[in-house]
Amino acid sequence: MKWEVVIGLEVHVQLSTVSKIFSGASTAFGAEPNTQASAVELAYPGVLPVLNRAAVSRAIRLGLALGSNINRKNVFARKNYFYPDLPKGYQISQMDLPIVEGGHLTIQVGDEEKRIRVTRAHLEEDAGKSLHEDFHGMTGIDLNRAGTPLLEVVSEPDMRSGEEAVAYARTLHSLVTWLGICDGNMQEGSFRVDANVSVRPFGQAEFGTRCEIKNLNSFRFLEAAIQYEVQRQTELIEDGGRVVQETRLYDPDRGETRSMRSKEDAHDYRYFPDPDLLPVRISEAQIEAERIAMPELPSAMKGRFMSEYGLSAYDADLLTSSRELAAYFEEVARASGQGKLAANWVAGEIAARLNRAGLSIAACPLDAGRLAGLLARLVDNTISGKIAKDVFELMWESADSADAIIEAKGLRQITDSGAIESIVDEVIAANARSVEEFRAGKEKALNALVGQVMKASKGKANPAQALEILKKKLTA
Repeated sequence: MKWEVVIGLEVHVQLSTVSKIFSGASTAFGAEPNTQASAVELAYPGVLPVLNRAAVSRAIRLGLALGSNINRKNVFARKNYFYPDLPKGYQISQMDLPIVEGGHLTIQVGDEEKRIRVTRAHLEEDAGKSLHEDFHGMTGIDLNRAGTPLLEVVSEPDMRSGEEAVAYARTLHSLVTWLGICDGNMQEGSFRVDANVSVRPFGQAEFGTRCEIKNLNSFRFLEAAIQYEVQRQTELIEDGGRVVQETRLYDPDRGETRSMRSKEDAHDYRYFPDPDLLPVRISEAQIEAERIAMPELPSAMKGRFMSEYGLSAYDADLLTSSRELAAYFEEVARASGQGKLAANWVAGEIAARLNRAGLSIAACPLDAGRLAGLLARLVDNTISGKIAKDVFELMWESADSADAIIEAKGLRQITDSGAIESIVDEVIAANARSVEEFRAGKEKALNALVGQVMKASKGKANPAQALEILKKKLTA
């Protein structure tokens, strides 16, 4: 039997506010345990939560970017459950009236685009953190994270593979960092993904029983966890078993998911409106202010890059994966007047060098202006493509311009036809066998001869001129 995979994601986006969602306690990461937990997070008697306006603004911004409906009235509720890192015995969240409803996110999977519907995005507070590693036979509790503002973005079950799920998570990650509402640091827990996975026979309308894989903090783990869970469920059903709705954890060391607890439904949490928090009312003026403050969105910029610079959908998608990368590319493209060439170098040489060095584009030692200068010398045939890469390496390690390096190293390309013809004559005389092979119909022999010309000229001969002269002499 052929099985269809059905995936929906719940993404917890930690909002980039200075203070917590219901108190003035700091949200800074890395402090000593329990040094940033106020009386509100500790649930002392008589304390009252006060909503952080900046968290609401960030939620509105994401809703606008997703094309969602911003509920002018939204309500906080108490989600009741007991856990050691939740001192109140309930989490303040949104249930029936979330701040954001509907919307969509368009993802790129290979050459295909797909629209993933967003069900809702609701504001809530994060819980604390249980510490297991530092204690033997005991668990420590750190409440620094408790009360940190989260925006939980819930998708419809529109994804059909781990690849699509990763594309959605990456696109959402790019969007929230682009908007400046989240720092996106997955290692610190700023962006965490829960994956709801089920399988069903192809053609069946009814969904299969889903399992939720909690707290995936890397895109690699997300894809691996989904692949394992799909295999586990299909094998279980084919062997005559039944999938049980439950929450599971992914063990990256073993590459498998394992049962954590039975999955609760909404009624198990006994949601009811929080009596300490008034309904949030959002004005049209507040929404319009957020709309005006929005940067150009990745989807709009991607379309503009395709039309303005002639880029493919793949290249435009890659270059708009972060706001900093898009700005760097556009500065190079405008300064050099070479959109496609700039895209090739930024997505190729720059990206590879940054990856090897473990750097972000913001820390790139080669600024956009200097790279544009290098491309200008490539376009006007001052240097060849091979020499351009050598100059690039020297520019990466220094503050020198392309022009300075070309002159200091004597790398200017030979474009004088007479000088190239002289080198070609020497190569023909020294490579009689390749000459015979070409005249016998072996086109590859011509490439070998061009290579010999480039070698003899130490890479300085213009390759196009060398090829033209060789063809003319060999076919005369």
